[in-house]
Amino acid sequence: MTTPLACVRDLATRLEGRAGDHDALLDRVGDRPFVLLGEASHGTAEFYRLRAEITRRLIEEKGFEAVLVEADWPDALRLDRYVRGGGEDSLGEAFEDFQRFPHWMWCNHEVRDFIAWLREYNARQPLAKKVGFHGMDLYSLHRSAEAVIEYLEGVDPEQAEVARRGYACLDHRGDPFHYGRSAAFGLSPSCERAAVGLQVRLMERASSYLAEDGRRAVDAQFFAEQNARVVVNAEAYYRAMFGTRVDTWNLRDDHMTETLAELHDHLRRQGGRGKVVVWAHNSHLGDARATEMGWRQAQHNVGQLARRRFGGERVLLVGFTTHTGHVTAARDWDGPAEHRWVRPSLEGSVERLFHQSGRDRFYLPLPAARTEPLKAHRLERAIGVIYRPETERGSHYFQVCLAEQFDALYHLDETTAVEPLAPGAHWQREAIPDTYPFGV
Repeated sequence: MTTPLACVRDLATRLEGRAGDHDALLDRVGDRPFVLLGEASHGTAEFYRLRAEITRRLIEEKGFEAVLVEADWPDALRLDRYVRGGGEDSLGEAFEDFQRFPHWMWCNHEVRDFIAWLREYNARQPLAKKVGFHGMDLYSLHRSAEAVIEYLEGVDPEQAEVARRGYACLDHRGDPFHYGRSAAFGLSPSCERAAVGLQVRLMERASSYLAEDGRRAVDAQFFAEQNARVVVNAEAYYRAMFGTRVDTWNLRDDHMTETLAELHDHLRRQGGRGKVVVWAHNSHLGDARATEMGWRQAQHNVGQLARRRFGGERVLLVGFTTHTGHVTAARDWDGPAEHRWVRPSLEGSVERLFHQSGRDRFYLPLPAARTEPLKAHRLERAIGVIYRPETERGSHYFQVCLAEQFDALYHLDETTAVEPLAPGAHWQREAIPDTYPFGV
């Protein structure tokens, strides 16, 4: 029987740093309208760079119409205006709405280069063919509420005042955790009913708000509806954080999937094909049914929900892994960005198997007919915005069935840290400790 190592060596195609590196993946995409590109960390330069390379080809060769990223909807809208040629922002100014931790996740050189390219690409396209850049997360409770009010002030001042009063219960001191705690423990009224009512009325009155015909007006209405949807789902999310039974991970990934579906439908209503490429962490995009998340924690994610909602034949899930190198990450939540060394992957992990293959950097398709040796459960590493190497096994690894988690995968044996646009004093290049692995 073929061993897992032999299976990897047989299926892997080495990356040569050429345009043709992604030909096999593009062939695999075919006519699929959904391509979900993951990452094993939020701070690895090569992951951002590869996703940008693949996405450029998806746009130019496959007609993809939008990029949807693991960022907040209102923050990404300023970048969306920039890439479409709207507003007066410079390239640097277009990133200024990313004020929330972790800034480096989108405010980095690789994303900046992609945004610059997308603006140049869109400049050659008619309005209807310009590619958008959008966020899919739900942390922006107060900013999204403010964006709804701002939109209504332009189309329905009376309803804007209703929204201002309705959203007042969110507590506009700007701390969504404060709102969630107060509402969950009955210290202040819940905003659930008001938020849902405002979203419904905004959608019901869409036709009257669209007296001005044209794509820009339709987009503006859709963007406002999405902000209202964020408020509804974020309100539930922050309130659930202080509950006992609701899994906030599931609420968040439900929202992300709903955003993907709404964007797909919006593009189709405008005469497009609804083709969307997603950038998010592997843990959101690899099918949770093939991981410990689904087996033991009853958690689902975007990859699983997308396959179920749209059909597995219409969705391509692509993961990214690394064995060692450096990453930009914080030591604790809301801490400063630091340049951190990533320990070599653990024995028994997917990453260690790839390292042992000797292929270094490669593309690995995972066709069901040939991946039986890769169905055994293995560890897989996940580094988010925090990296704690001192507790790495418990903090950053979980069990997966690789053959069912993704449709394809990119592995880079050694990687480098993404450089923030504004690194800060704590971001200093870190060398490999001289004492590793002995710790003395």
